[in-house]
Amino acid sequence: MSHLSERVAFLQGLAQGMELKEDTAEHKLLLKIIETLEAVADELDELQEQHDELSDYVEEIDEDLADVVELLSDEEDEDDDDDHCACCGGDDDDEDDDDEDSGIVEYECPHCGYLTRFDVADFDLEEDYRCPSCHQPLFPETDDDESDEDEPEEDVQDS
Repeated sequence: MSHLSERVAFLQGLAQGMELKEDTAEHKLLLKIIETLEAVADELDELQEQHDELSDYVEEIDEDLADVVELLSDEEDEDDDDDHCACCGGDDDDEDDDDEDSGIVEYECPHCGYLTRFDVADFDLEEDYRCPSCHQPLFPETDDDESDEDEPEEDVQDS
């Protein structure tokens, strides 16, 4: 029994203790007011019970959702570890056919291992691409590239 129900019961006792004449308008009005307050108190008790049930249910749903999110994030982490493109020497069995058709290529950063996706049609060989994770060059110049640029071209003369 709620606090409000206890107070309504107290008012009922007071009304009965007043020994008002039952056929007077005041007595009838007082009894109707107390009946109405009792109905309101009962409705509030019922609403409180329903609210408590719904709160428990929402809490259970929230816990279940957290479990699902954790399960999905674990699966995505496992998928991310297994996904490598052919240029990196890894498996590409899980790659979508849509990516192959659209010209999307994944490249693993040589510094931090972050997988970056490129659209082959928009790729510019002259641009200096940097890793979004570690901000290091994704395609560092190799010794062969540097030696070709540094060495002057030799003139080939016929002897």
